[in-house]
Amino acid sequence: MSTEIATKSVAFYTLGCKLNFSETSTIARNFEQEGFERVDFEKRADIYVINTCSVTENADKRFKSIVKKAQQVNEDAFTIAVGCYAQLKPEELAAVDGVDLVLGATEKFKITDYLNQLSKEEPTQIHSCEIDEADFYVGSYSIGDRTRAFLKVQDGCDYKCTYCTIPLARGISRSDTLENVMENARLISEQGIKEIVLTGVNIGDYGKGEFGNKRHEHTFLDLVHALDTVNGIERLRISSIEPNLLKNETIEFVSGANAFVPHFHIPLQAGNNELLGKMKRRYNRELYVDRVTKIKEVMPDCCIGVDVIVGFPGETDDHFLDTYNFLSDLNISYLHVFTYSERDNTEAATMEGVVPKKVRAKRSKMLRGLSVKKRRAFYESQLGKTKTVLWEAENREGFIQGFTENYVKVKTYWNPELVNELQTVTLKSIDEDGLVRIA
Repeated sequence: MSTEIATKSVAFYTLGCKLNFSETSTIARNFEQEGFERVDFEKRADIYVINTCSVTENADKRFKSIVKKAQQVNEDAFTIAVGCYAQLKPEELAAVDGVDLVLGATEKFKITDYLNQLSKEEPTQIHSCEIDEADFYVGSYSIGDRTRAFLKVQDGCDYKCTYCTIPLARGISRSDTLENVMENARLISEQGIKEIVLTGVNIGDYGKGEFGNKRHEHTFLDLVHALDTVNGIERLRISSIEPNLLKNETIEFVSGANAFVPHFHIPLQAGNNELLGKMKRRYNRELYVDRVTKIKEVMPDCCIGVDVIVGFPGETDDHFLDTYNFLSDLNISYLHVFTYSERDNTEAATMEGVVPKKVRAKRSKMLRGLSVKKRRAFYESQLGKTKTVLWEAENREGFIQGFTENYVKVKTYWNPELVNELQTVTLKSIDEDGLVRIA
């Protein structure tokens, strides 16, 4: 029996990155324009949409449990899978019990076109494309979920890192026009949201046009200059940028900007040049040190986050210790540690020197421990200083939380009047949970 459109409800679950969150919000707005009511994923809905990720093996596994959770709430619901995993392995997702429709990279933004066809029929429908066809750009941003918004400015990637499936899942590097980005930023500002986080697959590559046009109409530097002028946006944050694309001009501009905050997240992946070469990264560790040194030179209080992969094929104990010591000595603030997992159709999956999973887990634990120490040291360096906190909306056991401009996580006693407010505070002490209390 077909699903009727009128007064139907839809729920969303997002796996993976900030980019996925921005795209889920855009897809949700498409549903709302068709008259659907959006409900929480834990509640009964007529349609469940799961935006998938395929960066790690764990994200793949979680998909099945999320589908099961939806089925337990409403076994008659129509379940749709979109996103990177849906593009890479549509048949695998379609085989999961309870999945009714799988949409690939070009179809996910046309999801409402399929509404009149929705029915609980066998077999599961798959609509996916050859990834070469994913050569157009769809702008996205998330609002209504939190006090900050994720604004997508770029999609796809032209890099050929040997461990990564993102180019296979999202296609070539392409960007939104500067005019569209500015319009979306203004729309976000009109919602009363005070912070925008710029997101994309490789945002430092911003400027490459649609349909594979590699001519840069605007550069990433042009983008940050323009966004810094948007009225009502108090903070702009760069989510993640490749070290080879983070130029001195951008660092210097951020240091004196109106809205851009002193916080960078810069992928490293390995602190050993031999491994960086095997990964086909476009820099060496000396360049990475240069970027960190430049940032700290002009913004001493800047927070710097680092992505790192452990257990890459051929990573010996010496390679790992090289990375560990490199990061230990580096003036950074925290780590995002990824345990390498084999991805089909990547060069690394066929490399020799497979690291045993127990060894990967041990190395991951060591780096996570280092991250705790780094974050603690960074927080301690900020005590006694006056910063500005943007308070978030959730009451967490009687406390409200928020982040300073330089990404120190702060807490104070719950006060609903503080939600989505910027407050100047003095950082007083570090609580047992690792968060900073204010004076």
